[in-house]
Formats: sequence, C-alpha cells, structure tokens
Amino acid sequence: MQDRDIGWMLGRVRRCLGAGARGMVERVSRNPWEVLVTTLLSLRTKDETTEPAAARLLAEAPDPAALLRLPAARIARLIYPVGFYRRKAGQLREVSRRLLERHDGRVPGDLEALLALPGVGRKTANLVLSAGFGLPGICVDTHVHRITNRWGYVSTRHPDETELVLRGKLPARHWATINRLLVLFGKSVCQPVSPRCSTCPVASRCDRVGVGRHR
Repeated sequence: MQDRDIGWMLGRVRRCLGAGARGMVERVSRNPWEVLVTTLLSLRTKDETTEPAAARLLAEAPDPAALLRLPAARIARLIYPVGFYRRKAGQLREVSRRLLERHDGRVPGDLEALLALPGVGRKTANLVLSAGFGLPGICVDTHVHRITNRWGYVSTRHPDETELVLRGKLPARHWATINRLLVLFGKSVCQPVSPRCSTCPVASRCDRVGVGRHR
C-alpha cells in the first residue's frame, strides 16, 4: 500500500464492520477509572470474560479508595476467571494506593503519569487517554501491530515501536479509532493465522507482508 491509502483502508474496514461496531472498553465505560480497571483486567483475557468481571468489581469498587478497602482475596474472587486473577488483584490494589498517594485518588490524564503506575504499559495508558479522557493517543496492541505491518504501512518489530512510527505518520483524525477498528477486524477477517484474504475489503491494496496460508 501507499501511505496515502491509509484513510481509504480504514474507511473500508469501518464499512465492513458496520456502524454499530464498538470495542469492549467503549461498551463498558468512558470513565477513566473504569477504563483503567477494565483494560488491566483484559490483558491476556478474552472480552467475554473481562466484561462481566469488570462489572462485578466496579460495582463494589467504583473508585480507588473503595477498591483499596477490599481484601486482595475478595478482588480475586470478583474478577475470576480472568487470566492471572490473583496477580491482577494485587496489582489493582497497588495502582489504587498509588492513585491515592500521588493523584488524590484520580486517574491522571497524562501519559507519563499513567506509565508510572504499576503494570501500566503504553497500550493501557493510551487507551485510558483516548477512551477515558478523549485525548489524543494511539493504542497499539497485537492486532494493530500485526495489521499495519501486514498492510505495509509500517515495518516494525514491536507494538511500542509501531506506536512511535504511527505517531509520526498516521493522520491525527485516525488516532482515536484505529485500535477499535483493527482489533475487531483482526478478530474477524485479518486473523493472525490464515487470514480471510478472499473476502477482505482492502485486499487490493494490502501488501500481505508475512502472509503465507490464507483463505
């Protein structure tokens, strides 16, 4: 693909998915605390497991102070069966403690401050900024990393590197939506193994970098 094709590619993906397609975090909340908790729970966990777990926890812990009052064992029971639920229970308590000690119990709307929280990486921080605060942020997960490389729009080895390259070349109007679009597209069409190239709406301009077997 040519760099100028990115708007066309994302537009085709959007039409393929339908106007009502929304990512998990958008379905759950636009509150920064709820976005942060949901995103931390989602790591290595499927959406259908994360959403009810987040709802159970947030019903008892609507803010960092309330969460810190819960014993780690209670948090673990509420979020089970998300991946690494015991570890995440302890992590959420540490995040809550840090927010209370350094940010008056509020989730900061600053990238560096978010990255300083225990267990928060660039993907989570950018998602909190974009979904929780409506601020510019490019959330790059494995789907965004894989698909933008497969298209030939970037040539990178790691999602963090992909984010930095996208910040330099992706038009700002696409920053807030690229993650939602490519996560859903990556699950339904442009899958990691044997992507559905025969029915892909952007196949005519995709470089298919690294694609072997496909359908």
